[in-house]
Amino acid sequence: MRRFRGVALLLMLALAVAACDDDNPAAPSDPNSFTLTSTLTPANEVPPVTNADASGSGTVTITLVVTRDAANAITGGTANFSVNLTGFPANTTLTGAHIHPGAAGVNGGVVVNTGLTNGEVVLANGAGTFTKNGIAVNAANANGIISGASGFYFNVHTTLNPGGAVRGQLAIQP
Repeated sequence: MRRFRGVALLLMLALAVAACDDDNPAAPSDPNSFTLTSTLTPANEVPPVTNADASGSGTVTITLVVTRDAANAITGGTANFSVNLTGFPANTTLTGAHIHPGAAGVNGGVVVNTGLTNGEVVLANGAGTFTKNGIAVNAANANGIISGASGFYFNVHTTLNPGGAVRGQLAIQP
């Protein structure tokens, strides 16, 4: 009878451990990896885009992987970008894509450059995707983005709109 109680106790303990939620947003599975997303629209640009690019839109997913020192302070990181665009005029040439600091309605300088070069991506039928991986992010920018993602935006620049054609504020996903 004692052996049965011991086995039952072990079984209950195993079930309790298995029932723990490993994907709790307050304690992510990997504290060094952050996923940020945004919906990109011409209306979000400052000033809003009203020319032929005004029909464009898109999305971006950014995976930011940080490095930490022995005290757990962020020392830097790398970002991977996946960008989807649609609704642009045929043969739209992209000239850049970046993360900038700035709340909605406020422009800021580039803090993370994807490295996309002028003419590297042409949206032949007005739609397309591109990825940029392993882009260096310094410690100050990584900390700022993680602690206040909505204070940063991502935008894509075109030949027609060199200041930005589509833009969206960043949001960290749980």
